[in-house]
Amino acid sequence: MLVTVRPTPILGRMAEPLVLGIETSCDETGVALVRGHDLLVDAVASSVDEHARFGGIIPEIASRAHLEAMVPTIERALATADVSLGEVDAIAVTAGPGLVGPLTVGASAAKALAIALDKPLYGVNHVIGHAVVDELVDGPFPERVMALVVSGGHSSLLMIDDTVNVTELGSTLDDAAGEAFDKVGRLLGLPYPGGPHIDRLAREGNPAAIRFPRGLTAPKDQAKHATDFSFSGLKTAVARWVEARQDAGEEIPLADVSASFAEAVADVLTAKTIAAAKAHGVQTLVVGGGFSANSQLRDMAARRCEEAGIELRIPPIRYCTDNGAMIAALGSAVVRRDLPPSSLDIPVDSSMPLTTVLV
Repeated sequence: MLVTVRPTPILGRMAEPLVLGIETSCDETGVALVRGHDLLVDAVASSVDEHARFGGIIPEIASRAHLEAMVPTIERALATADVSLGEVDAIAVTAGPGLVGPLTVGASAAKALAIALDKPLYGVNHVIGHAVVDELVDGPFPERVMALVVSGGHSSLLMIDDTVNVTELGSTLDDAAGEAFDKVGRLLGLPYPGGPHIDRLAREGNPAAIRFPRGLTAPKDQAKHATDFSFSGLKTAVARWVEARQDAGEEIPLADVSASFAEAVADVLTAKTIAAAKAHGVQTLVVGGGFSANSQLRDMAARRCEEAGIELRIPPIRYCTDNGAMIAALGSAVVRRDLPPSSLDIPVDSSMPLTTVLV
């Protein structure tokens, strides 16, 4: 179990509500405590190793892992932050999107705590949490930000006003960026999850070695899909390139394939996002989600944002993967704006719309 702590010595904020956040959308059990914009503790228990031999997440295994980890993770978070459950003012939990079984475990735990403690419950959006967690690192958002949230299941372009008002500008039409990386990793014979392994190899290869296609960037696609993403064709192009070399008995240059593939993904994500920011007059870009840990994406986003005069905010890598801090951060933002709490009978929603911040 991983536990990270950031002290909160700002005494003037001690009157702000203390929010307990619970995240169980996939394979990580995350529990965090946030007061205002200050993170007290972030505890994570992961079951990723239990899924590796299957080459992907098995929902039933993830659900059982959440059941086993929930109470110990909550207890560890409270002990590390040196607070009691009685001091918690509100409980935030991921209501969606995500896997139904894991979501249900987290929601059930949050509802039980809300009833037992007689505290308000807030069912919040996992994807939006990936962006809002940056408030714990770089401070409150300006009035409007552009957010690129990229992970194994999502490649989403969002415009966020006042932290809790979200407009979805675009999304993936097929494979998400992280999903494409895992599939290409499997194609190249790399361990699961493929993303970190491709990232490592890409740093050793030549990104200009192979010109892989950039999906939905042709002039004919711009009118309808200027802010949408597609990586299925890119994945297929990599597969055909590799198969052709294998059929010819040639050795596959893993580093060059990885670098060229990663370059194509980062190119599309950053080009479309910065074009959208310019079109909407947005001066701040937040990049979040598990795939935002990718070094090619970080480097290209930094370079292109500097050229465009756009402020780039990317949380540290430990806040890019699923964690309780992102849910507590979004819950805190909702509480500060006096939005009404969720009902205790809220359902989980595996396909929650990205314009829904709170249910």
